[in-house]
Amino acid sequence: MKRVTPQGAGSSRWRTLSGWSLTGVFLITPLIAWLAPLTFAPVVTLAGLLSIPTYRIAETDRPVAIAILVMVVWACVSTVWSPYIPKTLWQSTAAKLVIECAVYGALVIAARQGTPRSRHWLMRALVFGMCLLGVFMLVEAATGAAVYQHLRLWSGDPIRPDLAVKNVAQGLFVLTLFAPPAIIAGQRLGIGYWAAVPILTGIVWPAHMFGYDAPFAALVAAGLTMGLVCLWPRVGPRILAGLAATFFLTAPALVWGLRQSGWYDSLQARVSLSWSERMGYWAHAQQWISDDPARGWGLDSSRMFAPGIQLHPHDAALQVWLELGIIGAVAAAVVWVAIFAGLHRDRADLRVAASAGCGAVYLTFNAFSFGVWQEWWVALGAMACAICIALQRQGPTLR
Repeated sequence: MKRVTPQGAGSSRWRTLSGWSLTGVFLITPLIAWLAPLTFAPVVTLAGLLSIPTYRIAETDRPVAIAILVMVVWACVSTVWSPYIPKTLWQSTAAKLVIECAVYGALVIAARQGTPRSRHWLMRALVFGMCLLGVFMLVEAATGAAVYQHLRLWSGDPIRPDLAVKNVAQGLFVLTLFAPPAIIAGQRLGIGYWAAVPILTGIVWPAHMFGYDAPFAALVAAGLTMGLVCLWPRVGPRILAGLAATFFLTAPALVWGLRQSGWYDSLQARVSLSWSERMGYWAHAQQWISDDPARGWGLDSSRMFAPGIQLHPHDAALQVWLELGIIGAVAAAVVWVAIFAGLHRDRADLRVAASAGCGAVYLTFNAFSFGVWQEWWVALGAMACAICIALQRQGPTLR
């Protein structure tokens, strides 16, 4: 019998702890997503810190790791010419990116190293947590976010009804992101596809009641992506990789071409106010990208282009081009190409399809809603990668 050395035993304990730390994050995810989504950043950072001792980059991780490293280093360098100057270190996106690169990367890698038992309970936390979050969203949609408003009033921090709806609706993005892996994990836990009922209804009806279009677009993208990967498990992921690369590399050219054709302005005049504002941001971003496409305007420079752009262009590809130029765009494209291309298999696997669907949701929201560097959204990206890796490493059953 092989003797376990003290060093090996310590390493095993750290792997066990890191595996369970992710489960703990998903246990409290419904409450965080409902009440305070910004809290994801410190919570995921803490879980990542617990995983640092198990940090081991495998051969298959290197393309993504190198691309992320290039982007982070270039982002830090670009602060030299960026017009945005943070007042404190805690406001520095460059400093946050360095920390996130380490701790979030450790959390993702730890998802491979958990024990079968910890992964089993992680899947349970995912499925039941997302079902509970779906119920929260349904209740708030039925009451106009009244529960959230009463909780804020009880805590001594009252909020206007419209702002309450806006805050509660952030939970829809979390629920939609984890819907594909949660539904498939539920089937493998032996409850069939019943988890899809509270999850999908908790997305569709509240999104309609709150007036949010992005969750619908993300669900459609997830469904098409999962179908593509199921039908063509070898070619489908490579097609997705090509689409992701095209999105990041050609976004400014696409906006320029549509504006030159006259279709862009015509469409902008017909869509709703929120979409019209987004298209305005995209047009302004394309103009400023053309002024310095090689190196970009510098990290966080999007904040300095008001009123043409408010905070960020609401499109990941355009924001990366605007701030980091072609180097950042190529690095982002490589990251997504490696993620999607790495999902190719010889035969169809619902776990892999769910992972592709999860990636499609994240990319869809990045294309329309959030800034690339928002800490809570980056933290959710790390959680999504980790849960998809854990799901794929489960055995044939989760009994």
